[in-house]
Amino acid sequence: MSNQAYSGSLRLLSGGKTAGQQLPTYQLSLDSAVSIGREPSCQIVLDSNIYEGVSRRHAEVRPVTTGSPGWEICDLNSANGTFINGKRLPGCQRLKPGDRILLGRDSAEFIFEYQAPTVASPVGAGVSGNNPDAVSFSQLFPIASTGKDLSKKAFLIPGILTVTFVVLMFATLGTPKLFNLVLASYLAGAAYYFVYQLCGKTKPWWMLVGSAIATVIILLSPLLSLFIFVFREILPGGIEVGRNTPFPTIFIGMFFGAGLMEELLKALPIFAAYFIGMRLRSPWRERIGVWEPLDGILLGTASAVGFTLLETLGQYVPEIVNNVRLQADAGTGELLGLQLLIPRILGSVAGHMAYSGYFGYFIGLSALIPSKRWQILGIGYFSSAILHALWNSTGSLNIFILAVVGMFSYAFLAAAILKARALSPTRAQNFATRFSPPPE
Repeated sequence: MSNQAYSGSLRLLSGGKTAGQQLPTYQLSLDSAVSIGREPSCQIVLDSNIYEGVSRRHAEVRPVTTGSPGWEICDLNSANGTFINGKRLPGCQRLKPGDRILLGRDSAEFIFEYQAPTVASPVGAGVSGNNPDAVSFSQLFPIASTGKDLSKKAFLIPGILTVTFVVLMFATLGTPKLFNLVLASYLAGAAYYFVYQLCGKTKPWWMLVGSAIATVIILLSPLLSLFIFVFREILPGGIEVGRNTPFPTIFIGMFFGAGLMEELLKALPIFAAYFIGMRLRSPWRERIGVWEPLDGILLGTASAVGFTLLETLGQYVPEIVNNVRLQADAGTGELLGLQLLIPRILGSVAGHMAYSGYFGYFIGLSALIPSKRWQILGIGYFSSAILHALWNSTGSLNIFILAVVGMFSYAFLAAAILKARALSPTRAQNFATRFSPPPE
């Protein structure tokens, strides 16, 4: 296979005094080295007035010919050093997709992006020998040849989990609270799995579950009381809503009391993962940390799952069961509680998961473009809070308006996922998602 099919590049992240302008991307060659520095003879020349910490000939990116084609970066005895993912480079190191390269402290920063070639399957693959009528053992017993790949594909695990939850639901039929917990967990997992497949990036399952659990712990801790005091007592988030309350008043109350408060609360696990990842070494820093928008979306939507489960099972379902029990009977209350549980959990894709995932996109984007961190975070925080407030405040107007807002919120999340996939430094390793065949 030709080495031309391999593609590598360095994308400048920090713009120094040129912040706000379009920052360049430099293509790498598998035939020659690329030097970086302030000297005009370098292939990547950095302005000395902007990048004061960069040496005249600071570092060099060289093609690697052993093994699979790639590149390594070497420090050229620079005065302020070269750093890979926060760790000083002693000599040379092979670059991996997503590596962040910093020339000196608080100076020019690049991200390494890599695209490997795709290998097409040969025509007629799977046919035994040259005889089209021959039938092989693996064709008659597919599991003999593909069984080992099942765990790596999105086929086996969803089915096993579905069977497991079905058995658990049969086992808890006599205890409504446990049955609701099992059903809600399965529905929430299915909704999250849908978003996970759309993102197309692998993230450790224990990190995703941990994000959901962390949100539940925060909601059950005294920290929630502090959030309520700030956003609903000091800020106008505690506005009393009645039948005749005008829509602008309802929206203001929901913006502060639900949008700003709950989106910041659900974002705490994402910020925690970001700061923890910054203090770890590779590869744990990439697995745990938040380095790109896809990381933020995955952790944000996982946090929303924990929020939705606790809010639904701990507040909404018990309230409707108790209210109906006082007016009718316990059986009717349990039935209405179950009816409420299903749309609330499934609706989280266009609700809490949409808002939190959208804000998570901006948190990851701020990690990818640190020179614009506060502007990016501000836009993401307020826009996600506005979407949240619109959903809460339009519920009292009309069911069709509410549906439009829900679809609008999901569209925002889907658009963020598409953009995050395009920006992903590791997109060559991410798994593809298509619901229609690619164009010819």
